[in-house]
Amino acid sequence: MKAQKPPTAPGASPSPQTRKRARIRSVLTALALVVAPGVVVVGGAGDAFAVTKISHSTATSMFRDVGITWSSSGGCSDRNNPTCTSFEQLNLATAQGAQTLKRASGCALNITGGTETGHASGTYSHWNGYKLDFSKYTCLGNYIKNNFTYIGVRGDGAPQWRSGSGNIYADEGNHWDVLYYNCGGC
Repeated sequence: MKAQKPPTAPGASPSPQTRKRARIRSVLTALALVVAPGVVVVGGAGDAFAVTKISHSTATSMFRDVGITWSSSGGCSDRNNPTCTSFEQLNLATAQGAQTLKRASGCALNITGGTETGHASGTYSHWNGYKLDFSKYTCLGNYIKNNFTYIGVRGDGAPQWRSGSGNIYADEGNHWDVLYYNCGGC
């Protein structure tokens, strides 16, 4: 059985772990206030990190603000329909990463895949809010290949490039599949 620590005496300094948890709680609270409404913070103060989820309408507003377009073969945004392009439950960092790409590249960006069903599964997947698919344009391809590091082919044969911030850009033939671990320096 684990021994319990005695409570902190009044006037004594809290432990480093307690201070860390309080800082995380404070950041999560601030994030919720800054990006709400339409935001769900997943995780808690004891987690190593928290993923902030946003709604479809929040994402489209963010994309519209920087001139990013989106389209779907089904002309819809239902997350449970694979012919739609949905941003429901997209990670805030993923949406910010797309904004960063747009601002840095100056290229036209059109999103053709978001969090809708029908993509490969896994922790860092479309469904879990980490990935977006972009239409292939010459400007975008040149930007990725000239500014990011080629890291070889993925298991499915898609050539990949890694940005300086660690995000992965895979050329899937008819579109770019982008994995956002972070916002790319936003």
